[in-house]
Amino acid sequence: MSVPEVDVHLRRTGIKGSADQPLWTAIRLSTQRISFKNYGRFMDILMCGDTSPGDEGFPLSRARSLKFDLRRRRGLPFPDIEPYRLLKVATEVFLTLHCGVDLDLRERTSSGSTDGKHFLASQEVPREKYDPNAPVEIQGKELPKAVVEEEEARYYRALTHGDIEGLWGQYLEKLPKDPEKTQADHFTLPYLALIRQKLSDVSIVESKGTDADWWETCRGIVQRKLTMPCFLELIWSYWHEEGMLVQTMNAITQRFQNVRGAAGTALAQLEIDPLRPLNNLLWGYLQDEQHRLTVRRRAYEYDHHYGISLHGQAIPEMTTADSRSKFLEAFHNLLQICSAFFKQDDDTTVVADGFTVLNALRDVHLILSEGQHNQYGDLPWTARMEMLMQEWLLARPEFREFLPTRIMVDYPEAWMDRVDAMKKLQGWTDVSVLHFRNLGIFGEQILLSIRFGSWSEFNDPAQAANWVRYWRAEIQGYIHAYRAVTGVDVTDAQQSTRFTPPSVHLRNRLASQRAGALPAAQPAGLPAARPLPVPTTSLVPRAERNSER
Repeated sequence: MSVPEVDVHLRRTGIKGSADQPLWTAIRLSTQRISFKNYGRFMDILMCGDTSPGDEGFPLSRARSLKFDLRRRRGLPFPDIEPYRLLKVATEVFLTLHCGVDLDLRERTSSGSTDGKHFLASQEVPREKYDPNAPVEIQGKELPKAVVEEEEARYYRALTHGDIEGLWGQYLEKLPKDPEKTQADHFTLPYLALIRQKLSDVSIVESKGTDADWWETCRGIVQRKLTMPCFLELIWSYWHEEGMLVQTMNAITQRFQNVRGAAGTALAQLEIDPLRPLNNLLWGYLQDEQHRLTVRRRAYEYDHHYGISLHGQAIPEMTTADSRSKFLEAFHNLLQICSAFFKQDDDTTVVADGFTVLNALRDVHLILSEGQHNQYGDLPWTARMEMLMQEWLLARPEFREFLPTRIMVDYPEAWMDRVDAMKKLQGWTDVSVLHFRNLGIFGEQILLSIRFGSWSEFNDPAQAANWVRYWRAEIQGYIHAYRAVTGVDVTDAQQSTRFTPPSVHLRNRLASQRAGALPAAQPAGLPAARPLPVPTTSLVPRAERNSER
């Protein structure tokens, strides 16, 4: 008797969705909106008047209105800096329009829930013109089909048109009303709703549009802080600074002032003519130096947020009042656990357990929330604004004439080859700025999803498993970039150096790099090389010889 053939397949078990998946979508799309690619296009349109048929969705009228308002308020006490002032105002307008989500700009039903059709409706819609009865396409933008298809792969299930928007509306929580005031319904993230409960005795006040009405909001909780969270993470600025973005601009401005740098004549040919815009932009940037964050202030805040800092001559020994000394250990433990989870999850004979991931997420969330005070609300925004401006200046075409860039390297952003060229000239780290940029982008998305999630409330390991699956590309990208930058594999539980601050690894690698550039030792058994003749007259100018003594 013949035995019938039976097909046997090993498939992944069904994955149940979790309530906070649309939050991760919102974070991913929000961080993409403030990317340098979008910022560069925004500046081309707003500053240079460069428009194309593909810019119909650009909020030009709203941007111009904000720019006009901010230009009246933002003044600098220096002559001939109008182009730079416009650059500064336009950058602030960009972040104002594109950072985060306005959770109140959406169509609500009579029961207080939302149909979710206005997912990620940002401040591109003027609040004074908002009409809850207007057609959907006027209020906000629905997710494009390509985005929905990409989210399907991250959600591990099929999604129809409007599913993510509906889940987003169900995820938000309604804030309680003040019985003494007539207020509209306000919605916020569950994590922020928990914080609101801790301050239940404090009323919520709406921020006013004019300075004359500011006194009405001098007490209470500012409504827009609850209903319009800005998804920015300071780790983006940290990794871009470690990638030598700020140092590159410092070297250029030094040479612009005719100050001899540490690398001597490396920038001797940097002579920018006054006929092109870059000259005046750098003049304004230099004059505004006193109004920018110092490296010391950023270093202290890096320590306050993540327990990490910078190393260099401009950073003396720091005496911080509050440091997140356990963040690096908790975060790298999470990455190591995620790496082990991926191996189990790819094995269709095993059901990966997300409970260890959940515990690690709780630890990181707790540490992040402890540092979410004092300068948290403003310094990351200011640092991002300043670094976006630095990137835009470096991306100017004039720099191709002064920095020996490598044309055939396909950098994703126009400023990056300038930084790598400067690092080569100055003898800084030879690790490509691409890896530092990836650490900033991936690290920001990962930490935002941990910071704004209600991980202290969750006790379902499936929710943590969904988090790992959703952010798999970013987690693995961060692990790879960290290894490329520091030489440390954070997934190796036996490697004792994975909890050492990255700035220490970078300093050690730079020392090894410079030591390797020295002439090799003379092999044994060979005669010593004959020394070169020493010139009788020094070629160094007398003024410089005197200054070196």
